[in-house]
Amino acid sequence: MVDPSPISRALIIGAGIAGMQAALDIANAGYDVALVERLPSIGGRMAQLSDTFPTLDCAACILTPRTVDVSHHPHITLMTYTEVVAIEGEIGAFHVTLEKKPRYVDVESCTGCGECAKVCPVEIPNAFNLALDTHKAIYRRFPQAVPAAFVIEKRASPCKSACPAHIPVQGYIALIAQGKFREALERVREAGVPFVGTLGRVCNRPCERICKRGEWDEPVAICALKRFAYDAASSEDHPEPAPVQWEERVAVVGAGPAGLTAAYELVRRGYRVTVFDALPVAGGMLAVGIPAYRLPREVLNHEVEYICALGVELQLNTPVGRDGGPGLEDLRREYDAVFLAVGAHGSRRLNVPGEDLPGVLHAAPFLRRLNLGQKVRIGERVAVIGGGNAAVDAARCALRLGAQVWLIYRRSRAEMPAITSEVEAAEAEGVQLEFLAAPLRMLEESGHVAAIECIRMELGEPDASGRRRPIPIAGSEFRLDVDTVIVAVGQSVELEGLEGVEIDRRGTLVVDAVTLQTSLEGVFAGGDAVTGPASVVEAVGAGLQAAESIHRYLRGVDLREGRRLTWPRPEEIVVEPAFEVRPAKRERMPELAPAERISGFDEVERGFTAEQAVTEARRCLDCAVCSECMQCVAVCERGAIHHDDRPERIELDVGAIVLATGYGLYGLEHMPEYGGGRVPDVIDALTFERLLSASGPTAGKVRRPSDGKVPREIVFVQCAGSRDPEKHLPYCSKVCCMYTAKQAILYRHRVHGGQAYVFYIDIRAAGKRYDEFTQRAMEDERVIYLRGKVSRVFRQDGKVMVWGADTLSGQQVQIAADLVVLAPALLPRPETRRLAEMLGLPVDEHGWLLPLDLNVHPVETVRPGIFLAGTGSGPMDIPETVAHASGAAAQVLKLFSRWQKSLPPRRGGRGGEQ
Repeated sequence: MVDPSPISRALIIGAGIAGMQAALDIANAGYDVALVERLPSIGGRMAQLSDTFPTLDCAACILTPRTVDVSHHPHITLMTYTEVVAIEGEIGAFHVTLEKKPRYVDVESCTGCGECAKVCPVEIPNAFNLALDTHKAIYRRFPQAVPAAFVIEKRASPCKSACPAHIPVQGYIALIAQGKFREALERVREAGVPFVGTLGRVCNRPCERICKRGEWDEPVAICALKRFAYDAASSEDHPEPAPVQWEERVAVVGAGPAGLTAAYELVRRGYRVTVFDALPVAGGMLAVGIPAYRLPREVLNHEVEYICALGVELQLNTPVGRDGGPGLEDLRREYDAVFLAVGAHGSRRLNVPGEDLPGVLHAAPFLRRLNLGQKVRIGERVAVIGGGNAAVDAARCALRLGAQVWLIYRRSRAEMPAITSEVEAAEAEGVQLEFLAAPLRMLEESGHVAAIECIRMELGEPDASGRRRPIPIAGSEFRLDVDTVIVAVGQSVELEGLEGVEIDRRGTLVVDAVTLQTSLEGVFAGGDAVTGPASVVEAVGAGLQAAESIHRYLRGVDLREGRRLTWPRPEEIVVEPAFEVRPAKRERMPELAPAERISGFDEVERGFTAEQAVTEARRCLDCAVCSECMQCVAVCERGAIHHDDRPERIELDVGAIVLATGYGLYGLEHMPEYGGGRVPDVIDALTFERLLSASGPTAGKVRRPSDGKVPREIVFVQCAGSRDPEKHLPYCSKVCCMYTAKQAILYRHRVHGGQAYVFYIDIRAAGKRYDEFTQRAMEDERVIYLRGKVSRVFRQDGKVMVWGADTLSGQQVQIAADLVVLAPALLPRPETRRLAEMLGLPVDEHGWLLPLDLNVHPVETVRPGIFLAGTGSGPMDIPETVAHASGAAAQVLKLFSRWQKSLPPRRGGRGGEQ
C-alpha cells in the first residue's frame, strides 16, 4: 500500500558508474538524491581502469567529468565512507539508517594539498593499486578522487588498548623509527603523560605482554623505546609556563604519579594548580619506593621540574588534615576542586608470631628511609617475604648494602607479580629465590630475630586473583637462619585526616568508576588511594581520568557525556600485518655487569643507542595503521584533521531505492593451479589495469611486480575461475574476452617487440565493433591466441612456466613467460548479500541480486520501490551498465512523476559532501 504522502527522494547505494548515472538521471529531472558510497571516494571499478574497449578511450577522461557533475549537482547529496545499517518501510516511505565512518579529515576544510601524507611515518599497501605500491596512513585513493579530501586509515592497537593511560604507543615508536626523537618525546607528553623517562624505566609493561609482534618472534621493546625518547631529547627541554585561561583553582593532595599527572594536564588546560605532599620530595612512591638503580633521581627530578615549570605550584612537607597542615575542608573552601591522590604508603602485615621483633622490617619504610638518604641498618643474612616489585626492590637493595639475601615467595616463579626482567636481574645479582614457601613464624634469640620458620607449599585451584592458590604441605617445615627479615606482602592506604570522604571495607576511597568523584561535591580521587597498590602507569591513567572530570566539573559540562568509556579488549583485536613479517630479534638492553651493579646504586640498564632504537622501532607491525603521531595535524594549515572523530548515525526518509553495489573479483588464492597466491608474477587483470594506467604505480610502464623488469613475453589466461563448474564457478563473466584483447593491444603498444599470448576457450564478442576489436589484436598486434586451457603455472629459473594445450593443433604448449595475467571471474560484493537479506530480496546461488524478470523487468525487484542498477545483478560491460542504470532511474522517475500528479513531493533535508 502506497503511503498517502510519498517521498520524492531517492536513495542510491553505490557510487560507481551505475550509481552515478542513476543519480544524475534522477537529479537532472529535479528530484533529490542521496548517493551513498562505502568507500572514501566515488567512481567504483571504472576509476581503476586504464582504457575502455573497443575505442581505447581513457577511462578517467570519461569518468572524471561525471564525478565532478555528481559532486556539484544541487539535487545530489553525496555521502562517502558511509554504510547502510538498516532499511525499514515500503515504497514511498522507506526509513534508512546510515553510519558515516570517521574520515578524521574534514571534507570542507581539506584542500587536498598532500602535506599531511609527506610527514606521515606509516606506509601500507595501496588497495586502489592492488598492493603494487604503498600509500601513507593518511591518503587519497587516487589523484582525481571525489571528494578530493584525504582520509585516515585507523584501527585499534592492542598496545594502546592495554595501556591504563592509553598512551599512543605506535605514535612515538613510528617517530623514533624515522629518527624524530624530539617529536617522539613530545608525542607522549601531548597525550597528557609527563613521566616519559620514568615510565620508560619502571613501567610494568602491560603493552608488551599483548604486543602482536610476539606472535611472530618477540614483543617490541616498547618501554625501552619510551625511555630512549626521553634520554635522547629531554636535554632540549625549555618549558614555558602554560597560559592561565580560567579563574578556577585546583588543589591536588599527593605529589605521586597520579597527582602530578592530573596537575600537569590541568595546568596545560589553563588552570592554576597547587600540589600538597607530606614528604620532603616530590614523586610519591616514585621517589621513596623505587631504588635509584632502577629510577635515577636526576630523571625523576627533571620530570617534576618540567611539570612545575608549566606553572604547577608544589608545597612539600605539607600534610593535609594532620600535623598542622591544611584540612580537607580548608582546601574545599579555598579551591574550586580537589583531587585526592595520596597513594599507598602504609605496609600490610604478615600477622605471624614474631613479626614485631627487632630486625623485622617492612619494605615501604625500609625503601623510604633508604631513598631519602637516611641511615638504614640491616644484618648480614636477610630474608625478604613477598613476590611483588617492592619485594624484589628490597632484596636487591639489601644485596647492595652487603647482605646475603633470600627472597621467599609462596607461589611459583610463573605467578610472581613482579616485572619478569627485575626478577631475572635480582637472580643474576645473587638474590636466592625460594619459591613455594611461606613463613610460619619469626624465631628470636637474644631479643632479636634470628631465624624464620617456613613451610613448603603446593599450588591448587586459582583464587580470586586468577593465580593458583598456595596450599601448605604438612610436615615440610624448614628453618632459615637470618638476622633481618623484610616483609613485602603489600601496601595500604593511609587516610588519616581525610574525614568526610566515604571509605570502603578495604580502606580505600569510594569513587564513581567513570568520573572518580567521591562522596563529597567537587572532590575527586584516584590512583592507589582508590585501587589499592597498583602500577605506576595505572596511577598515571587515573590522573588523566581525574583531570578530564575536574575540567568538565569546573566548566559545567556533564561528567560522562561524550567521553570514551570503553576500549577494545587487547586479546580480541585482530591484527593483519600489512606486509610479510620477517623474523627480527628484539634489541637487548645494555646493562651493567652483575658484579658492578651490587657495588652501588648506579642505574643498571644503560639505555638503547640511537641505532638500536631505530632498529627496534622498525619491528613495530603498525597494528592500528595510523599511529596517531600527530605530525599531520602539525603541518595542516587549515586545521582539517580531527583524530577524535567518531562514527555518525544518519536517519533518512526516501521514496525509492536503487541498488548499485558493483562487483568483486574471484581471488587468486582460489586458483593455485595457475600459480595464484604463490607466484608473484601471476597477477589478475585488474592489477594489470593499474600497471597500464598513466596514474598507476608505474606511470603506465608495464613492469612485473617481482623485480620491476619489463616483461618481454606475457601470457593472458581467460576464464580463470569461471566456466569451470568442477573446480570453480560455472558462469561466464561476460567482459573478460574483450578486456583481455584490450590489455594485449595496450601491452603491445607499451612494450615494443614484446610477445603476448592468450589462452581462451572461445571468444565471446557480442557487442558493436567487439569482434573487429578482437581481430585487431590478432592481426594488427600479432597477439597469439591459443584455444585451450592452461593446466599448470609455476616458477622456474626466473621465468613463469605456463603449460597448456592448443586444442586446434592438438599440441601441448609450454611458454617461458615473464608475466601471467589471469582474467578472473566476476563476483557479487559481500555487502550485496547483506543488503539483500536486509531488504528481503532474493539472490541466486552465487549471490547476484535477482530482478523481478530478467527479460521483461530487468531493473525491478520483488519489492516495489527497490530497483537494480549495474553489476550487482550480474556481469556487464560499461555501456550495458550505464544503460541498466538509466533504466533503473527511469523507473524511479516514473514513480515520482506519478506521485507528483496529485501531491507535491516531500523532500528531505540536504547535507553531505559537495
